[in-house]
Amino acid sequence: MTANDLPFSLSEYQRRLDLTRHEMTERGLDALFVTDPSNQAWLTGYDGWSFYVHQGVIILPDADPIWWGRNQDANGALRTVWMAEDRIWSYADNYVQSTERHPMQDLSARLAGLGLEQARIGVEMDNYYFSAKAFETLSSTLSQVFWVDATALVNWQRAVKSAPEIAFMRKSAQISEKIIDGLLERVEPGAPKNEVVAEIFRDAIRGVEGAWGDYPAIVPLLPSGPDAAAPHLTWDGRPFETGHATFFEVSGCYRRYHTPFCRTIFLGTPPDFLLRAEAALIEGLEAGLEAARPGNRACDIANALAEPLERAGIERSARCGYPIGLSYPPDWGERTISLRPEDETVLEPGMTFHFMPGLWMFDWGLEITESILIRDEGAAETFCNRPRKMFVKP
Repeated sequence: MTANDLPFSLSEYQRRLDLTRHEMTERGLDALFVTDPSNQAWLTGYDGWSFYVHQGVIILPDADPIWWGRNQDANGALRTVWMAEDRIWSYADNYVQSTERHPMQDLSARLAGLGLEQARIGVEMDNYYFSAKAFETLSSTLSQVFWVDATALVNWQRAVKSAPEIAFMRKSAQISEKIIDGLLERVEPGAPKNEVVAEIFRDAIRGVEGAWGDYPAIVPLLPSGPDAAAPHLTWDGRPFETGHATFFEVSGCYRRYHTPFCRTIFLGTPPDFLLRAEAALIEGLEAGLEAARPGNRACDIANALAEPLERAGIERSARCGYPIGLSYPPDWGERTISLRPEDETVLEPGMTFHFMPGLWMFDWGLEITESILIRDEGAAETFCNRPRKMFVKP
């Protein structure tokens, strides 16, 4: 059995593999072990909720990748990866959450079987899915291997999106718009937050015509009033209240591709300070969009945003954006470029970002954001098309 519903063509996967191998050569790597599920999916098509156990993809310079993971998840690999069945390797279930053995002992034996006992092997040391215990086990069982920190090696190859990837992001953007449209209808004083979130998930998973919805890498975030000072609060059963602003940080997801989109809703009459902050934020957003051009730098976007905020007396120290695309929980960012004053990465056509200049003050918060595409020329394109403002419901 082989996958019959691959998201992309075999030539697209080969293009990605070529980019990765080129970088491996530049770093002198004999092999690369990829544990980030986003990178696994980008290289092989693997898709499953199995990233809570040890798994990964072995990239070699002259042979097809090898997916390695838990035995029961090999069935998922058979149904989702583009490689042949003999490139799917699995370990027994008695390795899972065991105090007597570790899955990396199985991987070590497999790497040795490939003749890599003294090789230079890259591993993603700083991500959510590769533990200190995993590295300790690999190091002790393959003591002559020279382990190289290859964190974000694959992530950087994902920075410029292909046309098929951008098409997927346009579909997820339509789902993001549907979610925001639904919120504008449903958020009212007295409406319990959990019930509104239930409708967010309904809109997100039902999707739009031509694009079914997948689960997002981050759950909806929607703090209100003073709680909006904390950007990563989720929801509870309390009702929305008059006199409070609530920002909604959401994203549609189609075939694991995300297009985040944030808007704020105020119930009642907004205070003057919030209206002034809204005006400065919108001015900064539009200046940042103008600066988001090929040949400019990531810091140019951040600096353009900062000027109107500084004139309005708003001090904002956080970065204002990050790359987006294919992702799994717990994050829909790609963990490479940051839109901030010290990042001088040159912008290229096909790069995609969540331009995310949220304001989180001592006792209030405001988010108006755009997911953007760096075009071949001119200012950035916004994936979503909804008014760039704080929505007020009297």
